[in-house]
Amino acid sequence: MKKIPFSPPDITEREIDAVVEVLKSGWITSGPKTQQFENNLAEYCDTNKSVAVSSASAGLELILKDFDIKEGDEVITTPYTYTATASVCLHRGIKPKFVDVAKDSFLIDIEKLADAITPKTKAIYTVDFGGVPVDYDAIKEVLKAKGREDIILVSDSAHSLGAIYKGKKVGGQVDFHVFSFHAVKNLTTAEGGAITFENNNFKGREDLHKDFKLQSLHGQSKDALSKMKAGAWEYDIVTDGHKCNMTDMGSAIGLVQLTRYEEMLRKREAIFDTYTKVLAEKDWAIIPFKKDETKETSYHLYPLRIKGFGEAERNEVIKILAEKDIATNVHFKPLPMFTLYKNLGYNIEDYPNAYAQYANEISLPVYSTLSLEDAEYVAKELVAAVEKVMK
Repeated sequence: MKKIPFSPPDITEREIDAVVEVLKSGWITSGPKTQQFENNLAEYCDTNKSVAVSSASAGLELILKDFDIKEGDEVITTPYTYTATASVCLHRGIKPKFVDVAKDSFLIDIEKLADAITPKTKAIYTVDFGGVPVDYDAIKEVLKAKGREDIILVSDSAHSLGAIYKGKKVGGQVDFHVFSFHAVKNLTTAEGGAITFENNNFKGREDLHKDFKLQSLHGQSKDALSKMKAGAWEYDIVTDGHKCNMTDMGSAIGLVQLTRYEEMLRKREAIFDTYTKVLAEKDWAIIPFKKDETKETSYHLYPLRIKGFGEAERNEVIKILAEKDIATNVHFKPLPMFTLYKNLGYNIEDYPNAYAQYANEISLPVYSTLSLEDAEYVAKELVAAVEKVMK
């Protein structure tokens, strides 16, 4: 029996050699490789600046800290996301304001978002889901219509590296994009993330890139490499920064992955298309978004929904596939369903669209080393499992 994991990393000898080279160099923490990775990533994302950090979560929180968004302020986001998007707000003493997703969508409801804005709103954290970008321009139009273009617009783009929005790579459409390079993401640095942005003088800042670098390394006025040069020991601490810099080992992996990334995306697209070819024939299959005239996914997930199913039936399908050694997943359990958020007073009944998306969603394996033969096998086993549960 074949064993199909959900999302193993695509690591070749090139990545291994790159890490070994760094290990042998005598400099393994943030240094020249990290700087090069930041430059190459910004270029890939059609934007000006990139700051590499230890995780997307760290990047999301650095933005709040750097702009002094704190208790008493309001941050709007969606309940249809991983907890990181919201928990960074809690770390700053902010209870996030959730806006439901649109009906039959994994993305935030833009009309409801407009109604949620108050004088206390300081930032909006939208979420690109499964690789599909939100409609950034529509959200910017909402802020313009409300006279609130002062609100900082952040895209949690953890899933959408390489996605297309209106002819350009995702990365410079809003004030800040935050990417994840966790082991299960399309591009990995083992652990890691990055903030990308266009305007290095945003809100009158002299050098926002420098400020983010300071915030990611204890507020230290010199980076580690500069401080270690002979005679250059002295430094200042200018702010109470975090410790979330990316290492040169992670950056070395990322640099190689970037050179391979378009090829990896095309492999993911072929897997996506293989699933769709089999499943489009089934009237119970709600096929996920691929692309239209304005957007194209990065093929991070294949989030299938099954008409007529609820949680119990969906979970039974997952169980049947697991018995065949096929790993699947669910993206996402809405945040109000978790203990933390229940204890904070959130109720899933207030977010019916999010619950409806979740209750019958099943994510199929998508990774660049999965063969098309195995993808077809997964799709056919899924069909058999769904039809067995339907009987």
